[in-house]
Amino acid sequence: MKMNDIRIGTLGGTLCSIWASFSLGDVMQTVIMASLGTVVSYMTSRLLGRMRRK
Repeated sequence: MKMNDIRIGTLGGTLCSIWASFSLGDVMQTVIMASLGTVVSYMTSRLLGRMRRK
């Protein structure tokens, strides 16, 4: 076996074991919280920008 084959196999096994530890509920919660954080951050920056102009 070549060294690249061993590295690819090791990387693939590591990724599969990490992927198996995530549940769909955790991923969905993370996506929702990230989206909510983005919206709140955007709205806060717009509000502060308007307050600064006045």
